[in-house]
Formats: sequence, structure tokens, C-alpha cells
Amino acid sequence: MMENEVIEFDIGIGGGSAGSGDDAADSEHAIIDGEMIDSSPVTGGEGGGGGIGGGEIFIPEGDPNLEPYEGMEFESEEAAKAFYNSYARRVGFSTRVSSSRRSRKDGAIIQRSFVCAKEGFRNLNEKRTKDREIKRPRTITRVGCKASLSVKIQDSGKWVVSGFVREHNHELVPPDQVHCLRSHRQISGPAKTLIDTLQAAGMGPRRIMSALIKEYGGISKVGFTEVDCRNYMRNNRQRSLEGDIQLLLDYLRQMHAENPSFFYSIQGDEDQYTGNVFWADPKARMNYTYFGDTVTFDTTYRSNRYRLPFAPFTGVNHHGQPVLFGCAFLINESEASFVWLFRTWLMAMSGRPPVSITTDHDTVIRSAIVQVFPETRHRFCKWHIFKKCQEKLSHVFLKHPNFEADFHKCVNLTDSIEEFESCWLSLVDKYDLRDHEWLQMIYSARRQWVPVYLRDTFFAEMSITQPSDSMNSYFDGYVNASTNLNQFFKLYEKALESRNEKEVKADYDTMNTSPVLKTPSPMEKQASELYTRKLFMRFQEELVGTLTFMASKVEDDGEVTTYHVAKFGEDHKLYYVKFNVMGMKATCTCQMFEFSGLLCRHVLAVFRVTNVLTLPSHYILKRWTRNAKSTVILDDRTNDLFSSYLESHTVRYNTLRHEAFKFVDEAAESVDTYNVAMVSLQEASKRVAHAIKNEGKSMINGRLRESSNDVRQANSSAVDQSRSIAQQFSEDQDTRQKLAKGMNFKGYTTSHRRHILLPLPLLFHLLISIIG
Repeated sequence: MMENEVIEFDIGIGGGSAGSGDDAADSEHAIIDGEMIDSSPVTGGEGGGGGIGGGEIFIPEGDPNLEPYEGMEFESEEAAKAFYNSYARRVGFSTRVSSSRRSRKDGAIIQRSFVCAKEGFRNLNEKRTKDREIKRPRTITRVGCKASLSVKIQDSGKWVVSGFVREHNHELVPPDQVHCLRSHRQISGPAKTLIDTLQAAGMGPRRIMSALIKEYGGISKVGFTEVDCRNYMRNNRQRSLEGDIQLLLDYLRQMHAENPSFFYSIQGDEDQYTGNVFWADPKARMNYTYFGDTVTFDTTYRSNRYRLPFAPFTGVNHHGQPVLFGCAFLINESEASFVWLFRTWLMAMSGRPPVSITTDHDTVIRSAIVQVFPETRHRFCKWHIFKKCQEKLSHVFLKHPNFEADFHKCVNLTDSIEEFESCWLSLVDKYDLRDHEWLQMIYSARRQWVPVYLRDTFFAEMSITQPSDSMNSYFDGYVNASTNLNQFFKLYEKALESRNEKEVKADYDTMNTSPVLKTPSPMEKQASELYTRKLFMRFQEELVGTLTFMASKVEDDGEVTTYHVAKFGEDHKLYYVKFNVMGMKATCTCQMFEFSGLLCRHVLAVFRVTNVLTLPSHYILKRWTRNAKSTVILDDRTNDLFSSYLESHTVRYNTLRHEAFKFVDEAAESVDTYNVAMVSLQEASKRVAHAIKNEGKSMINGRLRESSNDVRQANSSAVDQSRSIAQQFSEDQDTRQKLAKGMNFKGYTTSHRRHILLPLPLLFHLLISIIG
């Protein structure tokens, strides 16, 4: 009869312990091992069901002969659990172990209860949650469902059903969604083998799941989700790495023994390795002293596509090439572990934090950086966000071919925060994306990846619209998805050797070949002798670009002059340059110098119209020069007297020019002031000429004296011509009076009249005489 039938459903997980049902006494909660994916691991408590489970009864449909019933017997506890879970899969709910009772004699389990995963309510008053803010609260999934199966052990050793509640107070899951329930998500042996094979070939979780769905004939037949696949790949990778970790430790110890300056550190105990590892060789630590102003923490290899969770710290050298500042293996990716890693790295770099750091978009990394580098500007990698955008908005890309161009234009080509904000609103409205969750998330973080919010900070980037070579991973072409730890060290050293050879080649090209100059500008020649080849070529682009830009003075408060700078024919797109002639300081609204360390064409256009002949030293960052690794401080120019002379000559020229124009504006207002001004200029001219004669007695020698003589010889004819014009002009009283009365000035403003009242050769005579 059915009552005495023994169900053979043992799946080989293990049997129950023998004992007597009469010995039952103590009750306990078992470890929860099967719940829906979004449920809480907290049991019991009160809190109300709400919504679902308000009183409606849901009875599973199916073959009654396959349902549990009181008196049904199983060979083991695990067989009972497997049967109930199989039943739950057929009818559409998830199960978990709820409670058990143990024998007072030997502590063996003698009774077990299996329940619907929606049994009970979440305990919202639990100590571990009530005193702290929950950043990402989980969805409520416990609704007080009473469906359950209870079994207890018999004297015969078999387990019998002592209770069965069939009814649920919530809707059941349809067959095509059952694979999403936690207790039914299991990766089979054949599936694991296929995942291992595809991961070794360099495929990521998304592509692997696509292959599995095709292989099994549908997602419901695969038996697990992409999240399970990702977790399996991560755990598999971690187990594999832990098995070979001794190789890593031996390598690091050997390198440190060979060179005590080789730094390495292990989180936790070396004998019981559970944490992250960091190391930096002497060259990496030295590179940081030269180029440690901006850093990239590259987590490309952190993804499940790669077998090694490897993360290098990199920067940019004086040739614009990637340079290494240290490496880490990320076994533990908790916030505390990242805090440990960043602090360890900072210690290895002599405790000097960078100006800026770039990472992938990750809230855990962000939180760790705020703790370790509170003064460092943190940026999320824009190119990683663009790549993620192609995944998250693939349907938009397919439906709207112009979306990608519009998105890039909004992010890269807007020149102000206001313009970006307006463009973004237009973009999301145009493509009906205002409610897109991922777009909302990256928009809320816009201050950490959109260029207009970051241009005031140095990131060593030459272009906002194109990713630089330095943004590519330092180990591209060496470490790939199939690289294991045994292969890693040889490839790591090969990458270092190759990068070093490229830097040596760039150094050789810079020091032993001369670039082709495109203008007669002294500034271009100066830059060609200071910058590395690649940086000079970039500067040359900006300098030549000034030829198509017009700079117009719009305001002068006596200390700072403001210019409108625009490309010829594009007056609608203006840049504003403020120039302090006394301090030789200029700022542009494009903020290229602040962002990249090179002056933009807009400032250079202002320098051109104000006769700034050479780059002031404070606009030449040593980190971009051919002497970036020397101990000579660039600002200390005592060893280059000629450059010092050029710079001071420029300062003197512009200061005099600025003061002379103010003098002319005031003197041209009336005949009286004009006459006084002319007398004063003639007197000043005589005094300057006298000073020139006596200057030969001053303490000037060496190259500067030769250079000064060359300049004077070149200027002598111009000076003589200016003096002649000035003398002729002063003797021609009639002409002077006519000019003073404003004859032939119809339609001219004061700024126009100043150039007529005081001829430019006469002004040059004064300036050149004083500059001498």
C-alpha cells in the first residue's frame, strides 16, 4: 500500500543519523541554503506581509501522485530534501531548510523542516541593521507563506513525512522562470566543464551564457543564470590562484633578496594567504618621483574574462608613454582590502599622493580612494563608461545610428558646464531616455567623468576627444585572458623590457634628431630645444593653429587684460583669455594648460599679438621636457643665460608696451596734454640714449653679452630710423597741431587716434631704447 511504500530518492549527498523520535527535545535554526536570489538571509521576526500573502490561497497544480504526503518514507534526510525541491521546481517555488530538532542523547538531528523560501518575515529590528544606515536595501521577499514539509527519523533509520502544507499565500512562478529561483539554480558537471573551456579561451560570462543557451536549447534548460556563471568563474579563478600562490610569494621574495629596494607587501599572514598582494620594483618607484602627478589604477584584468585578477598602477612619462608605478593581485575586493592596497601603494611611493587618479567606475574603489587620497582628484575612466554604454544601450545604438555621435558630442565637445547640461537634457529627451536607470546613474556621477567638470585638474592628457596611448593598459599584448600564474612572470618581465626599450628609443630620437620648424617664431625654436619630440609636435600643432585665430582685446582694468579669441569665420565660438602682462600669466576658458600641461592655441594667439616672443618658464612643465629625469630644476635657469635674457626681454617689452599705450590714451585727450607728452618723450629719449652709452660698463659677460650685442646690432638701424622720424616729427609743429586738433580724424575712436598721434616707430624707439 502507499502508506508503507519507501521512496528511493537518495541523490547520494549523505544519509541521516540514527536516533529515536522519543528523544526529541531541543530545537534549532538550520543554515539557510536555498532562497530566491533577491531574498534576505534573515529568518523569523515580525514585520507584516504586505501586498502578496494578504489572505488569498494558491494551490499548486500537478500530478497528485508526485506530491508529498504524510507517512511517505525516504532513505535519508537529503533524499527528502531533494524530493521536496524537485516537487517545488515542478510547481514553481523555491525551498530552504528552516529548522531542526536534535537528540538529547547524542545531539544527532532527528527532525527537519523544509519550507517555501517566502516563509516568515524579515526581521527589520535586528541589531546588526537597526543602528546603521542601509545603503542598498533589499527587496522584501518574505511574505509569511506556510507551505512546508517536515520529516523525522524512525527507529529503522528511515525518514518519514510528519507534516505537509500544500497551500501558498503568493503566486507561483511559471515554468519558464523557475530557473531563476535560488534552490533550483545549479551548475551541472558538463556545464562547468564547458564554462572552464570557454573561460580559458578568453570569453566573458555574457558570451559564455549565450553559448550555453544555444547548446541547451533555451535559458530555462540551462538551469542557472548569468550571475551564477559569473560567481562560478570568479570562485574558480580564486581557487586556481590560491593553488599557485606560492609561486608568486617565491618570486617576490627572490626579487627583494636580489634588491632590497624591491618593495612588496601581503595583506594578512603570508602562511595563510587570504588577502591582496602589492609590489613595486625600484624603477617603478623612481618613475613615480618624476611622473607621479597623475595615476591610473587599471582594473581591466579584474573582470571574469581574465584568469588573473591583476591590477597595475600606471602613469605617463615625458614621451606620453605609459609607465609603471606598481602592481597588485586582487584576491579580496572588499572596501577594506582596497583601502589596504592604496595605503600600501602610497607607502611604497614615499607617502606622496598624486594630484589626480583615474579608475574604472566602481563605488567600492571610490569609497577607498576618498579615505586614502582625500585631496586627490578622482576621475572615472570615460572610455570605460563609453564601452559600458554600448552594452547598456545596445538597443538604442541599433535603433538610432546617430545616437553614438550625439552622445560623444555631448560629452566631449561641450565647452562649459551649462552647455553640457543643456546638451544632456536634449539628448535624453530626443531618444526618450530620461528614465533609463543606468544613464541616470552615470549622470549623477558626471562630475567624475565628464571633461568639462575635470579640466581644472592635471591629467596629462593631450586630447579630450581621443584616448591617448597612455590610457591603454601597460600590459596590452602581453597578459591576456588565458594567461595563468605560471606564465605571468615571464610575460610581466618581457612587458617591462619592451616598455623600457620604447622609452630609450624615444630619448634617443629626442636628443639626436632635430624636428622641422614650421614658423620663424623664437618660441617654436625654444620649445623644440626643451620638450621631448612627441610633446614638441603637440605644442607645434597649437602654435601653428594660432595662425587661424584672431585675438581681440575687450577689457583692460590696468592689471589684467581680457581677450576674445576665435577662429576666423567662427565668431560664435569664443574663448576668453585673461592676460596679466606684469606677471606674464595667462588663463583660458578651455583650460588646456591646467588639464594637459601645454599651452593652448588661444593663449598662444594672445602671446602673438602682445609680442611675447618666448615661453615663460612657469609654462614649461619639467615633466614634459627632455630633462624630466634630471636633477636640474627647470625654474632655476641660471645655467641658461640666453633663455633668461629672452624671458626678461619679453617681460620688459610687454610691460613698457602696456604702460606706453596707457600714456598715449591719456596724452591724446587734448592739445595741452599732447604737447606735454611729446616734450616728455623727447626728454626720455635723450636719457635712454645716455643710458645705452653707459651700459657697456655694466656687469654683463659670456654668452649673454654676445647675445645682447647681437640684439643691439640688429636693432641699431631701427633705432636710428626711429630717432630720425621722431626728430622730424617734433620739428613739424604744423603737422603736430593739425593732428592735435583732430583733423582727418572723422570716424576714429580714441584707440584709433593714439596710433596716429604717437606714430608706432616713435613708440618702438622708446621701447627699444629702454629695453636695450
